[in-house]
Amino acid sequence: MHPIEHLRYVARAHGVDPAALVEETAHALGSLHFDPAGLVVACRRIVERHPFTGALWWLCSNVTTSAEPFEAVWELAEQIRSDRTASELAAELPDESTVVTIGDPSVIGHGLARRGDVRVLALDVDHSATSFVRRLERYDVDYEPVDAGAAGAATRVADVVLVEALALDESRVVVPSGSSTVAAAASAWGTPVWLVAGVGRRLPTAYIDAMEARRAEIAAEVDDWSVDVEILPTRLVTDVVGPHGRMPMGPPAARPECPVAAELLTRPAM
Repeated sequence: MHPIEHLRYVARAHGVDPAALVEETAHALGSLHFDPAGLVVACRRIVERHPFTGALWWLCSNVTTSAEPFEAVWELAEQIRSDRTASELAAELPDESTVVTIGDPSVIGHGLARRGDVRVLALDVDHSATSFVRRLERYDVDYEPVDAGAAGAATRVADVVLVEALALDESRVVVPSGSSTVAAAASAWGTPVWLVAGVGRRLPTAYIDAMEARRAEIAAEVDDWSVDVEILPTRLVTDVVGPHGRMPMGPPAARPECPVAAELLTRPAM
């Protein structure tokens, strides 16, 4: 496939696992060595089409600020491939625990598949958890589909609530819609809320600002509650699980994994 066509394919892709999307993007960008001047434009278009995929911002930011971008892109792809967050989550979960999830969390799903003694209460919003519970079933993980309206009851009996981060800084997390309801219910019952944040999800505040602004633009055109993502305050999170294990929610757990590339925040004139 021609590199430009590859990039168009990546830009149009939706509902794809973020790690897989980053790998596809890395391969497409790595093939642009014949047109280095187009690299920044390509990166900006990618994050415009996938404004809430934090790992893509991480990839594009590191590539566009690197002195050797076509070497960096392959190193970054390898970091995504070797992400240990799922393994760390599996190791941190208490034995025979009951956990609550919502929707179709990718990294959390990989982590739970490594455990044979955990019971999962999978909260479902508009059938968003369908593929998730199928994956749990395939790996023989004990699960029970639960309507999202029962989030309060589910979080009350759970040992821990797991929420997957799309992106975060010290004060905010971009998460799938419905996650804030689950986190708030867990907080009310004193149930720990673990934020699962894989490689590339910890971003500079400027990027989270851009995501929040983009969400507001979308919400101005449709019903606010119909937007696929929402902003969760980190005060509702107790711990963060990442590639280096679990740590309390706080500045060290949200330290940015990339610099700010101002070019990514520039929107072309119409």
